[in-house]
Amino acid sequence: MPGGNTASGGRTGVRIVVAGDRFTGKSSLIAAVATESFPENVPGVLPPTRLPADLFPDLVPVTVIDTSSAMENRGKLVEELKRADAVVLTYGCDQPLTLSRLSSFWLEELQQLQIKVPIIVVGCKLDLRDESEPVSLEQVMGPIMQRHREIETCIECSAVTLMQVPDVFYYAQKAVLHPTAPLYDQEHQTLKPRCERALRRIFLLCDRDMDGALNDAELNEFQVKCFNAPLQPAEIVGVRRVVQEKKKEGVNDLGLTLEGFLFLHALFIDKGRIETTWAVLRKFGYDDELKLRDDLLPVPYKHAPDQSIELTSEAVEFLRGIFRLYDIDNHGALRPAELDELFSTAPGNPWSEAPYKHATERTTQGNLTLKGFLSEWDLMTVLDPKESLANLIYVGYGGNSVSAFRVTRRRTVDRKKHQTDRNVFRCLVFGPKNAGKSALLNSFIERPFSEIHDTATGKRYTANVVDQLGGSKRTLVLREVPEDGVKKFLSNKESLAAYDVAVFVYDCSDVYSWKRSCELLGEIARQGEATGYGIPCLLIAAKDDLDSYPMALHESIVVCQEFGIEPPTPVRAKLGETNNVFSRIVSAAEHPHLNIPETQTGRKRKYFRQLVSHSLLFMSVGAAFTVVGLAAFRAYSARKSSSN
Repeated sequence: MPGGNTASGGRTGVRIVVAGDRFTGKSSLIAAVATESFPENVPGVLPPTRLPADLFPDLVPVTVIDTSSAMENRGKLVEELKRADAVVLTYGCDQPLTLSRLSSFWLEELQQLQIKVPIIVVGCKLDLRDESEPVSLEQVMGPIMQRHREIETCIECSAVTLMQVPDVFYYAQKAVLHPTAPLYDQEHQTLKPRCERALRRIFLLCDRDMDGALNDAELNEFQVKCFNAPLQPAEIVGVRRVVQEKKKEGVNDLGLTLEGFLFLHALFIDKGRIETTWAVLRKFGYDDELKLRDDLLPVPYKHAPDQSIELTSEAVEFLRGIFRLYDIDNHGALRPAELDELFSTAPGNPWSEAPYKHATERTTQGNLTLKGFLSEWDLMTVLDPKESLANLIYVGYGGNSVSAFRVTRRRTVDRKKHQTDRNVFRCLVFGPKNAGKSALLNSFIERPFSEIHDTATGKRYTANVVDQLGGSKRTLVLREVPEDGVKKFLSNKESLAAYDVAVFVYDCSDVYSWKRSCELLGEIARQGEATGYGIPCLLIAAKDDLDSYPMALHESIVVCQEFGIEPPTPVRAKLGETNNVFSRIVSAAEHPHLNIPETQTGRKRKYFRQLVSHSLLFMSVGAAFTVVGLAAFRAYSARKSSSN
């Protein structure tokens, strides 16, 4: 697989900053590459120098910034270093002290400034080195490079003879356009996991007959796609021979195996041809972080705040098929190893961290059920549609975003129609501390009750499929809002727009818990009335196994009547008795015109609007009668005049 011209990752230019001790040849180096000659008189610090695009194979122009190491110019130096795409650090081959200063000063300085770009170490004035003391560059720089992994390359040059002068900036540009760090572990000389995952996906895409090997035709098609040139038969034989000599299992009777494909790329990188691997990755849509580029993940749906994005039935059926494919033992659940294998062509398992970790139903052995699997995808689509689409593509979905996602109807329209077309509902879970919110979320995904309360103030989600009467299935996503996070949540005027329902959990044995839940209910009701994004609300009386405080039943009935919502639903999460509460939540979301709480102020506004509407209607009807009467009078007058 010989490489040709490579893609540059979409960059339109590279900014290289040259730094180092005084008199190490910085300015002469820049002047020599720009003029292709050695100028006798060079200013102390050169102005920014632009090298033309056609000077390098990637056809990307380079801007070289000269700097001064004088203390009075430190501010300018730091500013330029922080803007650099790559740094060239110089030392004088005729000045051993400047070489030791690389470790004792310059590399430490860059670390303190948190300059995280490729570094090229360059020995200038090679023509002035004392030949009586021969020095091996590898011997000198080896220990330094071991301590400072950010050093990409070391090279020595001479501005006088122009020896390796263009190579300095070629390597610097190459380190920016084709960085080694994301792909290769230099210390262990192996591909990094994310690079290996990307190449695994590329291999599977190219293995059209899915026999586990690239035959001659598939290998040739891959070569043409990536490098616009076919492989000659002798070249294919050569590729196979190289792989077979070094990695026997890399080739079989069918062609080049995945092991051989990965070995070839490791070999390219080890031999300094990293641009070949980058060309392949970029041709298949990967960016510098080895994720699919944003332009390949169009989720262009412009939607109102009260609309949402859901997976289509086509995408869901694809996911069901993927689940069955990786459920090797046919037990109806994916073991952790099977789930890791499913995501082996993605940058990583997207559900290994919050908010997806522990968010859905699993078996007692920790395996992911089909309900849990589909719920994870629904949750990801709700929270981050672009990430959901990317992972769909990573695991083999061949469609586009139009076939994968649908935009739901506006909830304001749903309220008018008294029904909804949504399959995924989002629910906010409010309540004071220790009311039982976490226990409710745990019971939703059938996690055992725990006396240990999660004190984290961050967002927590759980998602599961809820079976409704009539056989319909809906996915419900619960988001717990900590008591001390309510104010921040409501600071966004559109905070309620994305949600379909809200529940308010209180400890029915604690009068404070009850009153605080009522306060929160009132806050949500006022926010909904003020913004027009009112949502159905339900009260949940948690810890129903404990004795209720006196007057609990009476007060709850009065409050629910005042707000115009259903009476509280009692639950006993500790005993696993949820009283069908999740089905009730879904039912409330399915009927978005009901259970929307109203405050007294809201009722007065509503009454006033109705009064004005009726008045306008009366006035319009009166005006219509007046117009009709006037027309009739004119017709009568006209007939009377004609009869006379």
